[in-house]
Amino acid sequence: MTQTDRPRETALKDKHFVLATDLDGTFLGGTDADRARLYDWIEANRSTVGLVFVTGRDPAFIAELCDGGVPWPEFAIGDVGTTIARIEDGRVAPIAELEQEIADAWGNAGDDVRAALKDVDGLTLQETDFRYRVSFDMDPARFDDRAYRIVDEMGLDALISDNRYFDVLPKGVSKGPSLRRFVTHQGIDEGRVLAAGDTLNDASMLECGLPAVAVGGSEEALLARVAGLPHVHVAKGVGAAGILEAVAEKSMHPLPEGEAAS
Repeated sequence: MTQTDRPRETALKDKHFVLATDLDGTFLGGTDADRARLYDWIEANRSTVGLVFVTGRDPAFIAELCDGGVPWPEFAIGDVGTTIARIEDGRVAPIAELEQEIADAWGNAGDDVRAALKDVDGLTLQETDFRYRVSFDMDPARFDDRAYRIVDEMGLDALISDNRYFDVLPKGVSKGPSLRRFVTHQGIDEGRVLAAGDTLNDASMLECGLPAVAVGGSEEALLARVAGLPHVHVAKGVGAAGILEAVAEKSMHPLPEGEAAS
């Protein structure tokens, strides 16, 4: 069933469970069978299960991904938290009232960031023209950490993830703060939301106090950040399997037939 064919969804605040998930390594991680089990379960329970993508990916990627067979989310928090959008007829439509604070914090910083970091060793500018962030591919063997000082002096935040990406973001903006702002805006009971991730750019969303899971295969730097946090389940199952494992562990929604907590 396509996004345009599906009848209007129940409001997220009225659903029993909302999955707020990273994509690469998390929702898209695990075996083909694990992903099929998770995706089929979501589609079979659309009236009670809500889906929100919280990702570093941009809106164009999300649309292409879902056109290719991955379940459509109702909402997406993209671009490492700098895009907050609803999904309408297969389009990613930013929510202006939620993005205004992000836009104000960023201003017109893009050109200044690109110029300031142009000659920093180990950083290669990504070609995508993001609205409220600038992103680089990072070579950890060559990376010059003075980039952190440059970004800080500009009044912005820098974030490394998977030891290969360097993102420059508006001050105080990342996946966690944007997810919390979204949950409040939608009137969702926080105890019904599961935040799922696997790399360091997911840390703020796993640390923000919502029920959370670091799926199997997570980056060691992320596991170190969430170690000892009682609301974070560290899963054995990789990717999609780890999400279902956490749903079971936290008793957040009935599982697919035959699925049980480990």
